Amino acid sequence: MTVRDQAALVTGASRGLGAALARELAASGARVVLVARELEPLEQQVRRIPEAGGEAHALRADIGDKRAVHALSAVAAELVGPLDLLVHNASTLGPTPLRLLLDTECEDLSRVLEVNLVGPFRLSRIIAGAMAARGRGTLVHVSSDAAVNAYPRWGAYSVSKAAQDHLSRIWAEELATLGVRVLSIDPGEMDTAMHAEAVPDADRSSLAGPDAVARRIARILEDPRIGSGARVEAARWEAPL
Repeated sequence: MTVRDQAALVTGASRGLGAALARELAASGARVVLVARELEPLEQQVRRIPEAGGEAHALRADIGDKRAVHALSAVAAELVGPLDLLVHNASTLGPTPLRLLLDTECEDLSRVLEVNLVGPFRLSRIIAGAMAARGRGTLVHVSSDAAVNAYPRWGAYSVSKAAQDHLSRIWAEELATLGVRVLSIDPGEMDTAMHAEAVPDADRSSLAGPDAVARRIARILEDPRIGSGARVEAARWEAPL
């Protein structure tokens, strides 16, 4: 696929990677809808995008809220047209400081799963159907190394991301003949507010900047070598010669 002229929706787009990716997609010629729970920081991001010649719109919604999903998809389509690209970036760590599983409340695990797994499933279920009817589209799940490695105190988040990776593979299998590509992309460790919440003592100089990672992800989306169902580590990806 090419990013130019695509209608895209990016969740969790008020800060960090989501905001950087929305800016990068818009700068590359996509029409982008930015989604997050807080409207003011979303609007701040949207105001930055036309300065670089892009088109962007802000929609306030909580991906973990079942009632918000149908309205979100309908309004997004009204703003930018039928969606070609859906990026599931919104996620939550759960309570911080991060807790051992033995100290994790059931309600906290449920909330993490609602935002990181069930919410993306609901939104994909609506939008992927429309993509399949048109015979084209791309779903992207933003993953984490916590999806494949077991780290103490990361239990709720890790479980949600591991399940999301497998959800991505199943979507890919079921949509294989319908023109919808599904990818899981691990952006690696980044200098973001979420990382600071999870690992407050981390050396920030060792972390990748969200803007640089967003540029790589935009190019990964355009890489014809990457088939549906792939899990891509952004830091290891190499551009085609």
